[in-house]
Amino acid sequence: MRFVSIALATASAFALATPGAAAPADDLNAVTDEYWAAYLRANPTYASQIGHREYDSKLGDVSLGEADRQAELAARLLARLNAIPEAGLSSTDRTNKAILKRTLESTVQGNRFGQRMMLFTNRSGWHQSLADLADSLTFRSKADYENYLTRLADYPALNDESLRVSTRALTEGFVLPCAAMTGFDQTISGVIPADATKSRIYTPFAAERPANISAADWSALQGRARSLIEGDLRAAYAKHLDWYQNQYAPRCAKSAGVSSQPNGRAYYDWLIGQFTTTDLNADQIHALGLREVARIRADMEKVAKGAGFATREAYIADLRTNPKYYANTPEELLEVTARETKKIDGQMPRFFTLLPRLPYGLKEIPAETAAGTTTAYYNQGSPEQGIAGFYFVNTTKLDQRPLWEVPVLTVHEAVPGHHHQIALQQELPLPEWRRYGAYFTAFVEGWGLYSERLGIEMGLYDTPAKDMGRLSYQMWRATRLVVDTGMHAKGWSKEKAVAYMLDNTALSPANIEAEINRYIANPGQALAYKIGQLKIEELRARAEQQLGAKFDVRRFHDAVLGQGSVPLDALETQIDAWIASERNRT
Repeated sequence: MRFVSIALATASAFALATPGAAAPADDLNAVTDEYWAAYLRANPTYASQIGHREYDSKLGDVSLGEADRQAELAARLLARLNAIPEAGLSSTDRTNKAILKRTLESTVQGNRFGQRMMLFTNRSGWHQSLADLADSLTFRSKADYENYLTRLADYPALNDESLRVSTRALTEGFVLPCAAMTGFDQTISGVIPADATKSRIYTPFAAERPANISAADWSALQGRARSLIEGDLRAAYAKHLDWYQNQYAPRCAKSAGVSSQPNGRAYYDWLIGQFTTTDLNADQIHALGLREVARIRADMEKVAKGAGFATREAYIADLRTNPKYYANTPEELLEVTARETKKIDGQMPRFFTLLPRLPYGLKEIPAETAAGTTTAYYNQGSPEQGIAGFYFVNTTKLDQRPLWEVPVLTVHEAVPGHHHQIALQQELPLPEWRRYGAYFTAFVEGWGLYSERLGIEMGLYDTPAKDMGRLSYQMWRATRLVVDTGMHAKGWSKEKAVAYMLDNTALSPANIEAEINRYIANPGQALAYKIGQLKIEELRARAEQQLGAKFDVRRFHDAVLGQGSVPLDALETQIDAWIASERNRT
């Protein structure tokens, strides 16, 4: 999945700003309030997205000096947090304390690695954050447009600072591998086409004039936008493109693994803990992946035989090449996807007692990034700002986007997967910093992958092809455990990783290429999915076994999602407590 860019200030995982007067050391609310106020101040575009309008004209600070200030404040807040005695806290506050502690520790620890200077990946960066920005904002008054124009005017300075940080990273050996960067220059050059009014940056001004803005003012705002995009912004993007093509690309890394970077293996080990919220190491995860691959492969063999094919490989070859499985036009793919979303929507009350109010929509992935990105992703919305969540679908390379993937893809990205979980979290009776600032990949992506299992119970995989699609997606996440650790901890080449996924999944070659590039550029992130899914399935099996006839799958799902995104150890404690309470429920 992919969120709308939380902020253009990406130098630290959790940005903080200069604190005010010290709060009482034993007041958890004072610490969390100070943390959250500082977070919003240093992540101004995200603050705007969730309804904090005081930073509406700001972009943020990506400098290393700011990253150091953030880490220093995190350390001070952490010391205050650790001084708060557990004995006086409720169970809810103990959870709040544990989550904030992990968050602050991440900021402090992450700032010690040189990789903090790596401000972009093969699919994202400050240039795409600006292009995405309008999608996460509301435009209801002249002031909204004025603030957006101020942000656009500030972008060249942010671009310059980002290039300074990235040049230092390049000089010190913190550089992305060549193997993952094919087509990256298009993600820069494609943002501002020849006709500036066709740029996503111009989108707010291409809409119909708001009734509360005069025709003269609207024309002036449009003119300023065109002037900025044609002038300073086009120049900034051209400068970025020139830097990438002439300085960065010629010096990209030859090895696919992050371990080849300075202190890279220690960084990868740290990332494993961050993304999985476990103490598993690379060898343990690699072995887990091999076991899961063997188990799922056996299931795929059964489905292939049931479909009338002698082998799994023969069925996968047919699924990859038979034209009947592919849309002929982007519109056809979107229509099939839209119908699937409504089929699933109608099933949701069978599996949940609590549904979010915020709806979700369907969009195509932007053209300048689609060719090199994954098959789909989800962008969160904002109930406060009246912005829906969106399920983005890749409509390029249609011969690589099989229709038998649509059911499993949709339950993961839309509902009951990412949209349901994230939109529900935004409405829970939790402190704001947890509703909007707590994100643990193993939980969020583990839930998305667990949701693919719910597709079985919904009856979505009603043909052998769709069932093989489900198993292929399970295999996809299992092979991630093998190839991610293989490349970043065991010296695997990109070619070996691609061959492994081609052999074990039913994914198309284009999807595998995009996915392996993603794992190369985002080490460790892909490990979270399968590990999170297995934990949720383990907890469901425990609840079913211990509760017997009292087990209600709707209430179990509500309990899993009821505290928002949490580390996996906190989720286990949460579900164990729920099981105990369910035993006593009459």
